[in-house]
Amino acid sequence: MIPPNASLVKYDNPVLVSRNTDKKTPRAKALKASPTPPAIAGPVPQPPGKAKGSPMDAKAAQQTDEILNSILPPREWTESGQLWVQQVSSTPATRLDVVNLQEELDRRLQQRQARETGICPVRRELYSQCFDELIRQVTINCAERGLLLLRVRDEIRMTVAAYQTLYESSVAFGMRKALQAEQGKSDMEKKISDLETDKRDLERQVNELKAKCEQIEKRALEQRQVEEKKHTEEIQFLKRTNQQLKTQLEGIIAPKK
Repeated sequence: MIPPNASLVKYDNPVLVSRNTDKKTPRAKALKASPTPPAIAGPVPQPPGKAKGSPMDAKAAQQTDEILNSILPPREWTESGQLWVQQVSSTPATRLDVVNLQEELDRRLQQRQARETGICPVRRELYSQCFDELIRQVTINCAERGLLLLRVRDEIRMTVAAYQTLYESSVAFGMRKALQAEQGKSDMEKKISDLETDKRDLERQVNELKAKCEQIEKRALEQRQVEEKKHTEEIQFLKRTNQQLKTQLEGIIAPKK
């Protein structure tokens, strides 16, 4: 049974937790009892390689397993109505395992075409899995060191999450400013267009008023010239009349010879 997504973290073989109750499972065949062997006198020998460990070692191993499960929780998935569980491996790592981990990391980086620089979710995911595997290897040898590395990992993830939130907020702020600038630009262009229209109207009004002023000045000049000419003619007429009357008056007043 293969888990849905492969990881760089080393896990044990998956274990079937529950079966689909809808399907009937075949009944197991009865086992035939083998004949009882004759009794052997003397103490029963222990099987090879099954030496019983001390209670302290068993307790330490159980504590290590609990720490590993708290750091890297077991993976669960359902396939064909069956629930499978896969726990992280508690087998100590050797130098060859570390070399294989490095080679597998490089291979997956190349296989998934991760970017070498810049922001890359694929590269971040693979390096995160590699770091989890290193934490697993260190935790098996020293649980306290593994827990300290867990704190370092959580702190790094929290810092990256904070930077990501800051980046997203800055991008949103930049987008808002760009939209405001674009809207302000359109408003400014509309205002400029309105002002240019008003300017053309005012220029047209100025030209009309200038033409009216010129016509008024021209008519006033012509009227003044006509009035001056009429006034001059009246003065000349009055002068001639006065001269005639003066001549007549002198002719009347002068004694006759």
